[in-house]
Amino acid sequence: MILKLRRLTIVSAITVSALAITAAVVRATDWPMWGHNASRNMVSDETGLPESFEAGKYKQGSEEIDMATTKNVRWVAKLGSQAYGNPTVAGGKVFVGTNNESPRDPSVKGDKGILMCFDEKTGKFLWQLVVPKLGTGKISDWEFLGICSSPAVDNGKVYLLTNRCEAVCLDANDGKVLWHFDLRSELGVFPHNISASSPLIFGDRMVIATANGVDWTHTKIPNPRAPALIMLDKNTGKLLGEEALGVSTRTLHSNWSSAAYGTVGDTGQIVFGAGDGWCYGFDAKNTVTKDGISELKELWRYDCDPPSYRVKNGTALKYATYDGPSEVIATPVLYKNRVYVPIGQDPEHGEGIGNLSCIDVTKTGDITKTGTIWNYNKIHRSLSTPSIVNGLLFIGDFSGFVHCLDAETGSPYWVYDTKSHIWGSTVAADGKVYVGTEDGDLIVLDASKTMKVIAKTDVHSPIYSTPVMANGMMFLATPTHLYAVQKSN
Repeated sequence: MILKLRRLTIVSAITVSALAITAAVVRATDWPMWGHNASRNMVSDETGLPESFEAGKYKQGSEEIDMATTKNVRWVAKLGSQAYGNPTVAGGKVFVGTNNESPRDPSVKGDKGILMCFDEKTGKFLWQLVVPKLGTGKISDWEFLGICSSPAVDNGKVYLLTNRCEAVCLDANDGKVLWHFDLRSELGVFPHNISASSPLIFGDRMVIATANGVDWTHTKIPNPRAPALIMLDKNTGKLLGEEALGVSTRTLHSNWSSAAYGTVGDTGQIVFGAGDGWCYGFDAKNTVTKDGISELKELWRYDCDPPSYRVKNGTALKYATYDGPSEVIATPVLYKNRVYVPIGQDPEHGEGIGNLSCIDVTKTGDITKTGTIWNYNKIHRSLSTPSIVNGLLFIGDFSGFVHCLDAETGSPYWVYDTKSHIWGSTVAADGKVYVGTEDGDLIVLDASKTMKVIAKTDVHSPIYSTPVMANGMMFLATPTHLYAVQKSN
């Protein structure tokens, strides 16, 4: 079935801060995809970022922020009522997923998935993509979650996985749909709850996880033959390869992670944290054809769950129990021939034991034993992608702790308790580590071996996403607003 995705180009005026903002902004780097680049290491080269800001107060009787009550805020844009995805900044534009609870077009009514595009400098609304819901409710397209995938931007095109489990390519200038690929009708994918993978773009290829998972009973995989990961031609949307290792048959819940990419030796590797709790490495260029299907060629696999998380006293531990096995939801980071990846679960399952693995990916085959450089089991379940800078690794866990480790050895330097759940990831920039919490605090820590809290900003709303840094600014999404934060004169 060909999906008809409505493209809207309604322009809306956004209030701009009256504070004096430096006119000449040095465009250091964009943030064109989740994780900044294909390695997914959450580190930015930006400097001069503010350590704190004032999120401002609402104008009476409205959802509009009074810019006169803000500090170090260049502009604020209204989103819907929920925003779990993360902003992407490229080509002078900011892209972010949300829902339709604050309609930009009065003619578009009801629950929809929305991708909004704003002008980077002014916050002016430029266009939006409107995606109908699947109509399946919580099981495959959870009500009011909107679009959770963080888009990727490359060469003037926007790549996205919609709430309908469809890969799309858009023109960044006007939102025109250039191609789309329906994972449900083409591959038989059964997305669980929501499709959330953020596209990986390298060369002429696009890689996404499919969200294939369990049904409403949470005990059955409707289509265990559907792939957990696919690779498309980024120019045409043609299917180039799919994971065919049986990940879906072993999936505990769903396949929501995003893939990473990098060169190890002479081989480009796609790294995927899967719904079965294993991490896989695939050859990025070569595929294997079997029974007419182009399969991604496996290089290695690694079980991220310690044996004691899977079996205890000869009995298999149940999923969604405190001490049972977990899948990979966070994005693996490929850094200096090593992969760093934690395990975690759907936040609805609560807290539980976790594990962070450092894997030597120069090896091949099942490298669970031979590829282990270190494991850190003092971390709880985590949704967070690591940040690695200056030999230090920073990562948050869902229980609210930020961990600082030696990236080489896994030895801990410090652990900081935010006293709230952490849904997003840490970002290292300008000698600091930024992380948001469910209680609505943006916490800034010193990126060093000594734990030091630099600042806390209360944004008066939960932070489920991750701050991103680009071109002298920090972009932070709450469920209802997108902030562009920049030092004022």
